[in-house]
Amino acid sequence: MILLDVVLVVLAVSMLPVIWRLVVGPTDADRAAALDLGLFVFLAAVAVLAARLEFPALLDLVLTGTLVAFLATVALARLVHRRSR
Repeated sequence: MILLDVVLVVLAVSMLPVIWRLVVGPTDADRAAALDLGLFVFLAAVAVLAARLEFPALLDLVLTGTLVAFLATVALARLVHRRSR
């Protein structure tokens, strides 16, 4: 259980550069990449929390969130690509 707590702390600390990149930018592509990374770090934290709490129903949320995150990544990539023209 202590290992899972350490992993949750590491994931929380890894969100700090994501927040920094979202605020500072400087381009829309940087912000899109940071948002994508932040979403996947959040989903990883939910998966670890599901293991920590022994609540496997949260894994359905992770699966659905991963699909939505993938589709959002594709949409953001197309949006950034159109703006760069």
